[in-house]
Amino acid sequence: MQTNSTFSIIFFTRKSRTNHSKLSIYARITVNGNRTEISLKRCVNVQEWNSFKNRGRGSSSKIQILNRYLDYVYGKLLDCHKQLLEEFKIVSSLSIKARYLGEDDHQKTLKELIAYHNTNMDSVLKPGTMKNYYTTERYLNKFLKDKIKADDIYLKQLNYRFITDFEYYLRNYKNSNKQLMLTNNGVMKHLERLKKMINLSIKLEWIIKNPFQKFQLKFEKYDRQYLTERELGILENTYFKQQRLEKIKDIFIFSCYTGLSYIDIKELAIHQIVKRMDNKYWIHTKREKTNEVVKIPILPKALEIIEKYKYSSELSNETKLLPLCSNQKTNSYLKEIMKACRIHKSVTFHVARHTFATTIMLTNGVPLETVSKLLGHTKLSTTQIYARVLDTKINEDIDTLLERFERKKRNHINQSTVFKAVDSEAG
Repeated sequence: MQTNSTFSIIFFTRKSRTNHSKLSIYARITVNGNRTEISLKRCVNVQEWNSFKNRGRGSSSKIQILNRYLDYVYGKLLDCHKQLLEEFKIVSSLSIKARYLGEDDHQKTLKELIAYHNTNMDSVLKPGTMKNYYTTERYLNKFLKDKIKADDIYLKQLNYRFITDFEYYLRNYKNSNKQLMLTNNGVMKHLERLKKMINLSIKLEWIIKNPFQKFQLKFEKYDRQYLTERELGILENTYFKQQRLEKIKDIFIFSCYTGLSYIDIKELAIHQIVKRMDNKYWIHTKREKTNEVVKIPILPKALEIIEKYKYSSELSNETKLLPLCSNQKTNSYLKEIMKACRIHKSVTFHVARHTFATTIMLTNGVPLETVSKLLGHTKLSTTQIYARVLDTKINEDIDTLLERFERKKRNHINQSTVFKAVDSEAG
């Protein structure tokens, strides 16, 4: 801590350029002989300024208000000097001025934080993830404009109330058709992204107190949609004359038997199909979302689809494995497909991945650890989301249990009969 430096604050005046009967008031900060000045945007009549005391002269209400303001500025500048000392930062007349005017790191704003995060994370996070951060940014800008009535806010002004007010705003945000836009989990995802950015500002030492300290994110648990074995069978046995629907149906089924996501299938190349020593085909790829390496054995159904589109004229890039249109069109076509198959579920392409985990793998007794590896999850806890206990599986397990009970009962009866026979012979 610096203790041997000189530091002083004085107020002085200069004649106004526009009105010579008025004086403009300034604050002069001097540290170790180096000085800088701050215009206080205040004026006073020449006869109302006391040059000896560097304060307004007189007892009028106007002069009292001016002197109170000068005392406030004096105390604020002293506080800025104290803060810089406590933070072990360089103390100079310029650094004190910057702190007072909110132009140093201590006075960073929310928009500056968002810009810093998005600029630095753009090359780190995936485009889909960055798109979500940009959406959160838009909601924050609307909230600042509609509720705070400001274009920006200092990070040090963020508190628990700001977070709860933003949550309330998101929960009640409606589109032009007066429809609510976000579910509970949608609101929580925006708050989660804001929390991550706030944590970044704490690491950067732009903010000391965490406004999320007493706020708890509350996600609602829900069952992820998937197709049952029966529904998957209906889909597989349905043929569509429209090629666009038949193609999306096939690629959706391919995902059901490989667990690959939309983007992973879209980027899947021919050279990623590997034939092993046992003549079985495997997919060797990396998950776009996590960059995790995955190796997936190709099940017969998936192999049939690869063969079907092997020479497809729709493949604009000859290295790509399957012809897949945009995610938006794909999900739109899936709605048509499910309606035609009379499968009354809200199905997106990602439901295929859930179907792979649940119907294809877990229901057929594949261990959770294996499923986790095939899905390319970095944590087993992520896979446990898919580890639902199905009614059919419960029935099978209970039937197995009853069979064991029956076998034990029969063995017990047989052993009792043997013992009785031995006793009778002994008698």
